[in-house]
Amino acid sequence: MKKFIISALVVLLALSCNKNSAETTVHSTPMDSMVVVPETNEPIESSTLQTCYLEVSGKDSVFVSLEDNLGTIIGKMRYKNFEKDSSMGTVIGSQYGDTLKLTYTFEAEGTTSDRMIYFLRKGENLIEGIGEQKVDGNTSTYANDRQLKYEGHTLKQVDCTDFDKNFTHK
Repeated sequence: MKKFIISALVVLLALSCNKNSAETTVHSTPMDSMVVVPETNEPIESSTLQTCYLEVSGKDSVFVSLEDNLGTIIGKMRYKNFEKDSSMGTVIGSQYGDTLKLTYTFEAEGTTSDRMIYFLRKGENLIEGIGEQKVDGNTSTYANDRQLKYEGHTLKQVDCTDFDKNFTHK
């Protein structure tokens, strides 16, 4: 009888060792705290997709490169102006319906600042929201985001190939 129990345990152990490594382990807990843990250390494939936008008006231009990283919008932005101060920095925020609500952290005139900036997605274009700003130190926010008018820069979607050169060339 002992040999039978030991043999059965060895067979069960051998079967459990032959599981496919791609399977996931689900711990039996209440539904609201269920956790799925992968059994491998392989990296999870990124869900980001880069989208690039550009507006050229005379000798001025605006460049934006965005990625949706699991619901968080991240990217780079540059205002390249001909005869006035330009700026370059990063954006981070979220999308609510067809509106991107971003914080633009940039350097201009040797100072780092933050500015709230909203874009409306219209087809393959982004239209910048224009509205009264309030400034607190180096941070600029909309005084009332419900009164924004989407009639600012209209950026058209462009190919992202070699797009980074737009952020490095003066």
